[in-house]
Amino acid sequence: MANTLLRSTVFFFFSFLLATDIVYSQSFIGINYGQVADNLPPPSATAKLLQSTSIEKVRLYGADPAIIKALANTGIGIVIGAANGDIPALASDPNFAKNWVNANVAPFYPASKIILITVGNEVITSNDENLMNQLVPAIQNLQNALNSMSLGKDIKVSTVHSMAVLRQSEPPSSGMFHPNYMSVLKGLLEFNNATGSPFTINPYPYFAYRSDPRPETLAFCLFQPNAGRLDTNTNIKYMNMFDAQVDAIRSALNSMGFKNVEIVVAETGWPYKGDGDEVGPSLENAKAFNGNLIAHLRSMVGTPLMPGKSVDTYLFALYDEDLKPGPGSERAFGLFKPDLTMTYNVGLSKDGQSTPAGSKTPVTTPSSPATNPSTKAPTTPKPKAGGGSWCVPKGGVSDAQLQANLDYACGRGLDCSAIQPGGACFEPNTIASHAAYAMNLFFQNADRDPWTCDFSQTATLSSNNPSYNSCNYPGGST
Repeated sequence: MANTLLRSTVFFFFSFLLATDIVYSQSFIGINYGQVADNLPPPSATAKLLQSTSIEKVRLYGADPAIIKALANTGIGIVIGAANGDIPALASDPNFAKNWVNANVAPFYPASKIILITVGNEVITSNDENLMNQLVPAIQNLQNALNSMSLGKDIKVSTVHSMAVLRQSEPPSSGMFHPNYMSVLKGLLEFNNATGSPFTINPYPYFAYRSDPRPETLAFCLFQPNAGRLDTNTNIKYMNMFDAQVDAIRSALNSMGFKNVEIVVAETGWPYKGDGDEVGPSLENAKAFNGNLIAHLRSMVGTPLMPGKSVDTYLFALYDEDLKPGPGSERAFGLFKPDLTMTYNVGLSKDGQSTPAGSKTPVTTPSSPATNPSTKAPTTPKPKAGGGSWCVPKGGVSDAQLQANLDYACGRGLDCSAIQPGGACFEPNTIASHAAYAMNLFFQNADRDPWTCDFSQTATLSSNNPSYNSCNYPGGST
């Protein structure tokens, strides 16, 4: 009994240490700061709140000077926005663009780290032909204004798109922009490519689930174990909707010859409550989506078409916006309350990052056992002989569970660079191989406590060193 209690205490102690290991900021995690509300805390309080988290970037929908000032000297990157209504004047009058920069950028930069200006929101899919045709000239005039102040290299200019810019998104490799938008997109993408500004997009797995509310779709959208969706053109099996949506955009960009244009996710999120007739909003779903998305980003696994890096992603949203019109879910995306407490915990606080309930990555080990135990056992390189103890996947574990294990292990602040492109263990580039390395790394960094080699009963200890070629698995005696 005493021995069992000791092991449990040790297990939870190490789990706590690993769960709180990522206390530093991550440049790829941002958040949207909307202001359609009458109960928001003062900007100074919000600035302190953000500094207590691992959020490194904030997107504003406008250019509120009080917020921009409050974020001065925090090191937090700031995205500011020019409204759709500003586009005609920005497009027709270069002096209006200069005055806009003089009013909204020059007084604050560089103390306030403005990194991007978004011109309009979802303009191309608004079907406002006049606005669409003025979009690129407006963006160019703002860029010229920045250049005239020697700010053009540091502050980028772009616009934000909805997923409706795509005519086709499934499978991801067939991603294609709608032909009605091609003329505007071509000019915009030429600008993005020339200036190094990003193509910013709003992918929402939540809306994908609302249009297809089956249980298997929900698991796919929440990063939970599922059978996956095979892209028959590439033979890539996608394990979550977020990667599929982002890669559909990547494919569309590539098909137009813009392989070097970077993608930024300007918005994505999940409401924690809604009206009685709404499908999908719930506290459990919101915690699972945001918590698993953050773990996925921290794992640095990337997407199948963009491996080894995480796309800059702005979560929606910092606070609820209680004055927003529409169904109840529109007013229930906030990760924090106006009193600065968490609506629910997704592990963003620097004071401690417990993993949300209902996600695939609880504090102990990744969630439920594989839902497809009949999956063929993953192939792994032939191991080297040697003494010691290593944590390896059991045979017959599904790719979905292995991906969950991989995201969990690499999302704990461990150095998973060996399985990123160019790393000694990147090849073979398979989920099974990468998960095996990550699971063992997690186990070794927990002082090889046997309780940390469980992963929802999908892992086991082995005395056979799984190292191969130049890929060396950490290991030693227990």
